[in-house]
Amino acid sequence: MSKHNTTRPGLSWLFKMAWRDGKASGKKLTLFMASIVLGIAAVVSIQSFGENLKDNISLQSKALMGADFKIDSDDPPNERVLQIMDSLGGAKAREIKFASMAAFPQNEATKLMQVRGIEGGFPFYGELETKPTKAANTYQKDGGALVDATVMLQLGIQAGDSIKIGKVTLPITGALNSVPGSTAIFSSVAPPVLIPYRFIEESGLVQTGSRIDYEFYFTADPGMDMEKLDKNLDPILDAEEADLDTHTSTSDRLGRRYENFGKFLNLVAFIALLLGCVGIASAIHIYIKEKLRAVAVLKCLGASKQQTFLIYLIQVAVMGLIGGIIGTALGLVLQQLFPYLLEGLLPVDVQISFSLQVIVMGILLGILMSVLFALYPLIGTLYISPLQALRVVKEKSTKSRKAIILVSVGIFLFIFLFSLWLLEDWKYSLAFVGGILVTFSILAGIAYLFMRAIRKYFPHNWGFVARQSLLNLFRPQNQTLTLVLAIGVGTFLISTLYFSKDLLLAQASIESETDSPNMILLDVQSNQREALAKTIKTNELPVLSDIPIVTMRVQNIAGKSVNEIRKDSTSQVNGWVLNHEFRTTYRDSLIDSETIKSGSWTTKVMENDLVPVSISENFAEDAKVKVGDKLVFNVQGVLLDAEVRSIRTVDWSRMQLNFSLVFPEGVLEKAPQFHVFTTKVAGEEKSASLQQELVKKFPNVSIIDLRQVLNVIEMLLGRISWIINFMAFFSILTGIIVLLGAIRTSKYQRIRESVLLRTLGAKGRQIINITALEYIYLGVLGGLSGVVLSLISSQLLAWLVFESPFTPSLIPFLIIFPGIVLLVLVIGLSNSLSVIRKPPLEVLRKEVT
Repeated sequence: MSKHNTTRPGLSWLFKMAWRDGKASGKKLTLFMASIVLGIAAVVSIQSFGENLKDNISLQSKALMGADFKIDSDDPPNERVLQIMDSLGGAKAREIKFASMAAFPQNEATKLMQVRGIEGGFPFYGELETKPTKAANTYQKDGGALVDATVMLQLGIQAGDSIKIGKVTLPITGALNSVPGSTAIFSSVAPPVLIPYRFIEESGLVQTGSRIDYEFYFTADPGMDMEKLDKNLDPILDAEEADLDTHTSTSDRLGRRYENFGKFLNLVAFIALLLGCVGIASAIHIYIKEKLRAVAVLKCLGASKQQTFLIYLIQVAVMGLIGGIIGTALGLVLQQLFPYLLEGLLPVDVQISFSLQVIVMGILLGILMSVLFALYPLIGTLYISPLQALRVVKEKSTKSRKAIILVSVGIFLFIFLFSLWLLEDWKYSLAFVGGILVTFSILAGIAYLFMRAIRKYFPHNWGFVARQSLLNLFRPQNQTLTLVLAIGVGTFLISTLYFSKDLLLAQASIESETDSPNMILLDVQSNQREALAKTIKTNELPVLSDIPIVTMRVQNIAGKSVNEIRKDSTSQVNGWVLNHEFRTTYRDSLIDSETIKSGSWTTKVMENDLVPVSISENFAEDAKVKVGDKLVFNVQGVLLDAEVRSIRTVDWSRMQLNFSLVFPEGVLEKAPQFHVFTTKVAGEEKSASLQQELVKKFPNVSIIDLRQVLNVIEMLLGRISWIINFMAFFSILTGIIVLLGAIRTSKYQRIRESVLLRTLGAKGRQIINITALEYIYLGVLGGLSGVVLSLISSQLLAWLVFESPFTPSLIPFLIIFPGIVLLVLVIGLSNSLSVIRKPPLEVLRKEVT
């Protein structure tokens, strides 16, 4: 034979064979491609919306701040800060901002509000949205107030009514719908009210202990480098107890805040994608089993094992490509829903656009994930003998252990790298991969042990229908493992959402004990203590606590001044310790939320003793100090030398006043201070009545009703729950697609079983009952495993992280679990009815031909 006549099939032949073979089996693979589509859609929708949000925050950064940059301080600016502001051309606008009670004389209502005294043309970017529109431009000149529109609606207030802030009563010139950078949900506790700057001093509300923000707004020349300005000027201002915020740094900080939530949602979406990949692996496994004869024939005709392997690998890759394209397109459409789901949580109006990077990522992800998860079952084609085309031989294909290990390493390496790309922290990425492994392993172990238990303890005395349904769970081509994984992970995600939400609400909830306060009174001056306590007791309410508060800053840590530490580039001291104005207190004992971690508690200072201080665990970690180290505090101009005597573990999640720094009695009694009172009020009417009386007598006192705070927390968690539910829905839907695909792929196997059973005399109703029981078992096993696993993980979280009791929600048990079982049953039966109704003769003829 001539050498020129022997040609080796090339790449085009492989694609032709893949197309011809795949075209005949397209229906079997379509549903499994759908599982990839859903996973890709979930990832792309979150990733694309995150990119859009980041871009919009960046583009609207000036409107978020209302200026190019601002200088702010907790105290009136000193001479050095004023000189710096003059060198920058002077502030174009200034503001004093603080929380205070406001009274509405028309209906005697009161409300905790954020008072903002403004002078100048603020905002320079964006706009104040008011009703009427002209009120935004005239309120300063007219000496009026702009009151939050929601508050006006709730209290029945109209433009022309009046508002009393401290000693000042102003006419309400308009309703305030929007201020640059504010979000509706976070303004719920203290809604804004804008008044002219000149009335702040007249109000008499700027007193000792008042939490005041002084802000000065600037506009920049075109082309000014904001990053350079921030880098050069911020350290100087920090040393003067002031701070510089540019519109770019603010947008970066805000973007990171929302990016963290986006990363969490990305992981939820990624789990949905992994579920789809489990479906792909299962599909290819069954698909290749049906193709063993075709592979053997190809090898008999001279095809090499690499060629047969590549034919099916090309099929999978093309399926992944199509799934990636469709999933990416669907994800880009789905992202349009997020602005509605996140309404009230976003700082900007998001304009949706399409990112080329996200589109390419979605398509490549579809191909890569499909190929990776299909490699394990595809390896089997390499070891199929040509003899299987000539005779019926049941041969065990010995897969290469090395190849299996390499594929497994590749899969987990990809999962780790992708999660690293999402989280940008290798520790969190390892924890995520570990959590995925543990969850999948537990669910797979449950399915495996369940099948072994049925075999070992098979109930031979059960009826025919019950026995047959149990046998289907471990017979060849069973779907027990795949469906338990799909159903279990989806149920686990949704159940964890509800349990975690309950855990967070339990942390924030107000306890019902008699000594648990639900109202906090802030900024009580020393000369008001007796009169205020008398007012509370006159209303037949208890004064639960009278806590003295002294403000101070850290001046020196372990022999080094804060200015030296700021200049030291190698210092590991956290910046907040150096710049924060601490609210501290003094007392002779610990409270319920505190325990001593190291050192000893000092109840009272002895004469000539170095002042002892107890610091919280997080302060010790961030300040890099331990028991015995020396600290110097600046107590409003007076330096106080102190020594760390104890380090406390503080439960900051409890709704009570906790402090980073606590001094013993005998140190701070003569320092300038204010007080915080707490009481417990039963019912909204009693609370409103007390607040009205307190505002009239003590206009400088701010009142926080903890029940309102809890309502805001519940509202926030409710919004977040919608988003997480939306993403967890993808996991459940993916599990449903995997279920549908598993049933479709094993359709002909079930037809044969149905024919055999009916030939032996089984009735159609019996076969339907067998199928129904099988899917009930699978639904109960997968759903119950997911709920219980979620319950255990949430309980461990409550013990180890939150250290609090955990009362689980009944929704996963009463709604989610039965709903999952019912869903599995309906899908299983609806897809099996066509198999059950198949005439036996039709199947037998197909078998013969």
